[in-house]
Amino acid sequence: MGPHLEAPADILDFPVFPAGTKSILSNCLTREIWENLRLKKVNGCSFEKMIFSGCKFTESSVGVYAGSHESYKAFAPLFDKVIESYHGHGAKDLHKADMNFSKLDCPDLPVDEEEMIISTRVRIARNLAGYRLGTSISAEKRREVESKVVSVLEKLDGELFTIRKKLSSSG
Repeated sequence: MGPHLEAPADILDFPVFPAGTKSILSNCLTREIWENLRLKKVNGCSFEKMIFSGCKFTESSVGVYAGSHESYKAFAPLFDKVIESYHGHGAKDLHKADMNFSKLDCPDLPVDEEEMIISTRVRIARNLAGYRLGTSISAEKRREVESKVVSVLEKLDGELFTIRKKLSSSG
C-alpha cells in the first residue's frame, strides 16, 4: 500500500500497510473482513473504492469512505468496527443528542477575537436521502444536492437569516 496506487483496481490482494501505519482502516481491516467484502459492490461503489484513499494515503487518520448510506449496512463488518474505533460506540448503541441550540453553553467571543474572524465553514458530511455520498456521486447529482441545500438555506429566518445575509453580502 502507498502512494504508488493509482486506482482502486490496483488493490489486488489483502492490503498490507507499512510499519507504523496508525489509520483506523489499517487497525480494523482484517483478512476475514477483506475476504468477505472484497468482491461486494453497493450502488456502483466497490469495497476497494471505499478503502482506496486509506490504502494510497497510509498516513490518513481514518482511511475509509462510505459510497452511500446503504454502504454502512452492506459493509457493516468493517464500518461497525471503524465507527466504534472513531466514535467510541458500538453498532447496537443508541445515538442520543439534544439538538436544541438554546441549551448550548456558548459564551460570546471577546470583541477583539470576534473581529479576527473573517470567515467560517460548515462541513456537511452526510448525504441527503436518495443521494450517494461524495466518493460516488455524479456531477449532475452534486448540482441537484447543491440546489436543494441552497433552496433550504434561502428560507432561513431570525438569527440564522441575519448570519446568511451577512455572509452573502460579504462575498
